Amino acid sequence: MSSADVIIRPISDKDSIEELTELLHRSYKVLADMGLKYLATWQDSDITRKRIAKGECFVAEDNGRIIGTINLYPPDILGGSPWLERGDIAEFGQFAVDPEFQKQGIGEMMVEFVENRARQIGLAEIGLNTSEKSDHLIKWYEKLGYRFIEYVDWDLTNYRSVIMSKTL
Repeated sequence: MSSADVIIRPISDKDSIEELTELLHRSYKVLADMGLKYLATWQDSDITRKRIAKGECFVAEDNGRIIGTINLYPPDILGGSPWLERGDIAEFGQFAVDPEFQKQGIGEMMVEFVENRARQIGLAEIGLNTSEKSDHLIKWYEKLGYRFIEYVDWDLTNYRSVIMSKTL
């Protein structure tokens, strides 16, 4: 398989939220094994559905199989940090690529897709948050052009988050 075989599309009513939730759990297992309580490590299908409803959800599909997901959240629902509350920033989250398909360029393709979508809707920046203990993710996002903005402590996690952002 190559990333050329992968299509990114909006989630549809025909897609299984339960399977998407299982994909999130598989993808975040390495982070859970590090002791990090990302929401995607333990959320149930109802939480997945609620998170999808807050923004635009896209899935990566390879030959009819969903192998990745990413949500783009609009500025009007963001909060919890001065940076995210500016009003001209989108944020992406609930981002995962099935471990079987990682390190093949699919994650980068998905991030680029939501960056382009944020540009289409006229936003100046796109942000994200991740654990300060996830050095491998921070380095990967930096490679994609994201920069450190600030730290935030969310109630649902057991770590301090790093807010990163990229000018579009």
